[in-house]
Amino acid sequence: MVSAQKLIDQIESFAPKDLAEKGDPTGLQIGDPNQDIKRVLTTLDVRPETVDYAIEHQIDFIWAHHEVMFFPAKNLDLSNPQHRLYAKLLKHDIVVYASHTNLDSAENGMNDWLVQAFAIQDPKPLLPGAQPQTGLGRIGYLKKPQKLSDYARFIKQVCGVDQVRVISPDLDREVQTVAVLGGDGGRWWPTAQAAGADVYITADLYYHVGHDVLAADFAVIDPDHHMEALGAKPMAHLVTEWQPELSVEVSPVNTDPYQYL
Repeated sequence: MVSAQKLIDQIESFAPKDLAEKGDPTGLQIGDPNQDIKRVLTTLDVRPETVDYAIEHQIDFIWAHHEVMFFPAKNLDLSNPQHRLYAKLLKHDIVVYASHTNLDSAENGMNDWLVQAFAIQDPKPLLPGAQPQTGLGRIGYLKKPQKLSDYARFIKQVCGVDQVRVISPDLDREVQTVAVLGGDGGRWWPTAQAAGADVYITADLYYHVGHDVLAADFAVIDPDHHMEALGAKPMAHLVTEWQPELSVEVSPVNTDPYQYL
């Protein structure tokens, strides 16, 4: 048998908690780390549909990228849908562990998986961390220059979204040096431009920030924060590598809150 704590130790060896950004509540979210586990689910988010799927498929450990408890609960009033989610997890003995910004910064972690998916070569940390090859974001190169519009369509296809937002004064410009930062990375577009990127891939850019990008003659592709769902499959591969006796699957639940009409 494998204890939840054993898997947690391996996760934290891969993505140490000290790599997390200050104030990020990464780590054990819910459950008993001493219980034995058999079935693991990897996912970007833990939402009600994710929990229902886990219960139906007898999952007893969820490894998520985003925390299920971003904000501390002040009570456990079960008329609150978020609290009902916690209650379901506890009732069914499902341990939930989240690796958030520490997984973003880890070597061969989330941003390296995005780099691979986006065909970016020779990546280096965009915001270097204290340890070699760690830090938020990555910057590297495409094998050949591409028109921005063509590369944006490629990103759209890889992320499986209906559309991507592109901010640029010229969609026909060629791009080759690419920076990427999974999740909400709008504040670091000047860092990407200063590092020599032709285009920056990130999410959640604000309207007025978009105007600043245009004024600076830069380019940003925003495929939605949900692009980090691409990391669920590599997470599952890691668990299988660490503990082959565990049954592991990638959540098929789409937790992207946006729909496009």
